[in-house]
Amino acid sequence: MQFRRFNNIYFVRIDRGEEIMSALEKLCADEKITLAEVKALGAVDDFEVGLFDVAEKKYHKNNFKFPAEITSFWGTVTTKEGKIYLHIHMSAADVKGQVFGGHLSRAVVSATCEMIVHDFSEGSSNGFAVERKFNEEVGLNLFEFLN
Repeated sequence: MQFRRFNNIYFVRIDRGEEIMSALEKLCADEKITLAEVKALGAVDDFEVGLFDVAEKKYHKNNFKFPAEITSFWGTVTTKEGKIYLHIHMSAADVKGQVFGGHLSRAVVSATCEMIVHDFSEGSSNGFAVERKFNEEVGLNLFEFLN
């Protein structure tokens, strides 16, 4: 992974064979990014996405191993109990244009991944912060607005 920072926006290149979620988590930890919006495009050949079933309060995960183009990749970076918390959704299309997607657990880059991370962490110094807190009713870690 390589990146450059321009003001509060990071331009990130994740290379072939790297796992996207691990690379993003490392970037956030190293650069002290605790609140951000994330967008990306690129290609993967091994990824796991899922759907959260609210009634069952559990994720149903699907693993895919084939060359695919990322058609949509968007999410947020926050914290939970002081640790980086990534919430990313990704869709990817196979050679026939069939799209598979959902909540992203992991994805391995097959060619490249170009990512933009818009860092809002400095806002927390102005009294604005977003943490994650578990919500019993829904069964997920939801935004908790601080201040």
